Amino acid sequence: MDKPAIEGGSPVRDTKLFYGHQYIDEADIRAVTKVLRSDFLTCGPEITRLEERLCALTGAKHSVAVSNGTAALHMAAMAAGVGPGDEVITTPITFAASANCALYCGARPVFADIDAQTYNIDPASVAEKISDATRAVVAVDFTGQAARLDELLSLCHEKGIVLIEDAAHSIGTLYKGRPVGSVADLTTFSFHPVKTVTGGEGGAVLTNNDGLYTKLKLFHTHGITREPDLLERPSHGGWYYEQIALGMNYRMTDMQAALLCSQLDKLERFRSRRKAIVKKYDEAFAQIPEISVQKEIPESDTTRHLYILRIRPERLSIDRKQFFDAMACENICCNVHYIPVYWHPYYERLGYRRGLCPRAEKLYDEIMSLPLYYSMTDEDVEDVIRAVRRICEYYRKG
Repeated sequence: MDKPAIEGGSPVRDTKLFYGHQYIDEADIRAVTKVLRSDFLTCGPEITRLEERLCALTGAKHSVAVSNGTAALHMAAMAAGVGPGDEVITTPITFAASANCALYCGARPVFADIDAQTYNIDPASVAEKISDATRAVVAVDFTGQAARLDELLSLCHEKGIVLIEDAAHSIGTLYKGRPVGSVADLTTFSFHPVKTVTGGEGGAVLTNNDGLYTKLKLFHTHGITREPDLLERPSHGGWYYEQIALGMNYRMTDMQAALLCSQLDKLERFRSRRKAIVKKYDEAFAQIPEISVQKEIPESDTTRHLYILRIRPERLSIDRKQFFDAMACENICCNVHYIPVYWHPYYERLGYRRGLCPRAEKLYDEIMSLPLYYSMTDEDVEDVIRAVRRICEYYRKG
C-alpha cells in the first residue's frame, strides 16, 4: 500500500499547490495601466462600464459596483430596510459577512440549517425560523451552486420578506437557465482574488427594483446625491449636492473596475476550466468509498468557486484534521469553508450556542476545500486525486 507522506512516504508533488489563486494576464495589466494613465482613478467611466457589463451578463436591470463583498451585503441589507428589532435569516455555513450585515443594521441574525446533500440553506428550515420580526433572508450560493431560489422567493414574497442572494461564490452560475444576479430581489457579488473573477477586491449589488436601486446608489456614496429629482432644497448652482440619507463610502476605484471588465472577458474560459476540473474530481472520487462530495440540484448549472470533499468518519481511522494535515504533507494545501458562524467567540458573546443547526455542525466536522482555480494544470488535478486516494487507502478502516 502506498504510504502517505505524513507516515514517511514521499509526497505526491515537490511544490505546494494552493487551494485558490487568481489568474492575471497581460490584458488585465494593460487595462489597469490604461486607467493609471487616465484622468480618473475613481468615480470615472470604468465604473459605469463595469456596471453595464454586469447587467448585460446577468440580465439584471441595475448594478452598483462597490468596494468589496461585505460592503455589498451591508448595502443590500440597508436597501431592504433592515433595522433595529428586525431579524435576518441566513445559513451558518458561510463567511461571517453574510450574518454580520444584519448586525451592522442593528438587527439579529437567525440561523437556518442546511440541506445535508447540497450544503445550501434548507428552505424548510427557513420557513421554521420566520417570525413577525423577519425582514430579510440572506441565501448563500455555497461553493457556487445556486440555492433553491424559487422556493425561497415564494416563501419570502408570501411573507413580505426581501430575498438577498449572497452570490459571492456564484458569478457565472445559471439557475433554471437564468444567470445568477437577475433572480433574487437583491444579489451581491464578491471579487476577492480567490473568486472566479477578481478586481483585487470589489463587489457589486444587483437588482431589478427601481426603488431598491435608488437606495443602493445613495448608500454607497455617503447618502449624498446630485440628482435633481432627489434634492430637497433649491440648488445653489452646478456644484450643489445634498446628503439626504446616512450612507457609507463604499465606492470602487476605476483601477478595480477596469481589471474586472478585463476579467469578465475571460469568464467563459474560467467557467469552462472550473467545470472540467470539477468533472475530473467527481469521476475520481465517486470510486472512493471513504469520501463523498456535494450533490447538485438540477436547477443549478454551477460555476464552482470551491470544491468540497467530505470524509466519512465511519470508514476512516483518521478524522478531518488528520486528513487535512496528511494532504499538507503531500504538498496539497486545502482549506475549510466554513466554521459555523455562530461558533465564533463574538457570536457566543451575543448569546448564540452550539446545537442550533445540527446538520451544519456535522458538515463542518467532515469537510475540506480542495484546490480549484483556472490555472491548475491537468497534472495538478491528478496530484490532488492521487493524494486523496493514497490517504483514503492507507487509513481505510478494516
